[in-house]
Amino acid sequence: MNIKNKRLDDQLFENIQKDVLTHYQTGKDVDFENAVQNFKNQSKAQNFAHVIAQAQKDNRILIQPRSGVADLDKQIELVNYLQKHGQADCLSATIDSYTRHNRYDEVEKGLAQSIKEGRSLLNGFPAVNHGVAGNRKLTSSVEGPMQVRHGTPDARLLAEITLAGGFTSFEGGGISYNIPYSKNISLAKTIYDWQYVDRLIGKYEEAGITINREPFGPLTGTLVPPCISHSVAIMEALLAAEQGVKDITVGYGQSGHLIQDVAAIRTLVSLTRYYLEKFNYKDVTLSTVFHQWMGGFPAHYAQAYGVIAYGSATAALAGASKVIVKTPHEALGIPTAEANVEGLLTTRQVVDMLVDQKMKDNKILALEMDIITRETQAIVNKLLELGNQDIAQGAIIGFKSGVIDIPFAPSQLNHGLVLPARDNDGAIRILEMGHLPFDDDIKAFHEKQLKERAHAEGRPVDFQMVVDDINAIADGKLIGRKGKHNDEN
Repeated sequence: MNIKNKRLDDQLFENIQKDVLTHYQTGKDVDFENAVQNFKNQSKAQNFAHVIAQAQKDNRILIQPRSGVADLDKQIELVNYLQKHGQADCLSATIDSYTRHNRYDEVEKGLAQSIKEGRSLLNGFPAVNHGVAGNRKLTSSVEGPMQVRHGTPDARLLAEITLAGGFTSFEGGGISYNIPYSKNISLAKTIYDWQYVDRLIGKYEEAGITINREPFGPLTGTLVPPCISHSVAIMEALLAAEQGVKDITVGYGQSGHLIQDVAAIRTLVSLTRYYLEKFNYKDVTLSTVFHQWMGGFPAHYAQAYGVIAYGSATAALAGASKVIVKTPHEALGIPTAEANVEGLLTTRQVVDMLVDQKMKDNKILALEMDIITRETQAIVNKLLELGNQDIAQGAIIGFKSGVIDIPFAPSQLNHGLVLPARDNDGAIRILEMGHLPFDDDIKAFHEKQLKERAHAEGRPVDFQMVVDDINAIADGKLIGRKGKHNDEN
């Protein structure tokens, strides 16, 4: 497929739409004009873009949980419980795995069995099977805005039904919901399918309804260097803006190093804005989302609360627009509603305490911002060069050549040569560069930082560092070490 970053014309979009709405029986109930009217009947408090903009004016950080169960009434009960008892500003419906793979007949069986047994046998909310009416019942049941969170390579029907159902934010993208999630799905195909999703949102924008779009920032959630997640966010922002999306929330997953995380959030906005303006997308509203720790969690409640609180403080000091909240049950499986509330209240307490505090400029922060900026620009500029200034082509060629390479991603399209490890202070550096297009100064910086850690710990710079760092937080260990390495660890 010769994919280009070019807006889908109306006739092509309509031809695709006719097919997409036949993919499952609930597609027949999608009516764009009726959906627009439904949005117009919503309050401003139910529109994600409005709520984020208002929070930024009020200097308030929004908190948002994940949540998803099979039964519609139980999902309604859950989101209302999280809003009332957890003080959640924004709500989510996390979509089940069968829906993510467009296996709607299997969803129907799981949904029926879940209702019969009185417990969710699906690991999320099956939005497509519940149809437009079911989704409207859900979104109208809460005072706040609702977002679709999922992981779907082909999210076209999911977008049609959930947007017609009143959701005002849609997460993901053709890169971030392919390479970190799938083994062998065509990147050209997922970019093309997500151009449809973004064009649909562009059409709502043209009808006067702003839908928020959020590329998935954490990617694999495991020691991802900021420059790599930033590069994907920028690519997906450019792809969305071309299709007419006007409100974008770019995301980042917590690394665990306070200054690096603050630097990452600050550079994420400036870099995304730079590339949007470079291609004349000057009317896009930008905001940021900070994902609390996405790696392995400690099983002990007290330790888990420590991780949640640390992520909350980092988001506040960085000035993120929104925080995706974890729960003390992360190590145990799907959290209870009560555990979700505990994570939310912990986060609310910390971000409110720090509402008027931001990290002041300092030399270490400036260094981190500079290195992230240089690295991200090196990757994105090379992608644009490879694609002849077309970011869709650049993404495809870039993954094929290894110019962009996501650590620990399962996709066969990903080279998997980049290996990250922490330096002596706990910041994420790059042990193995693969084919990342960095200059000698950047390479020497990473080498120096890792050698300092190796010297302090009395160990070689090797793959064992990577292993230790992946397990560190779940094992309750340090992510910035001083002193000799203990082989028993």
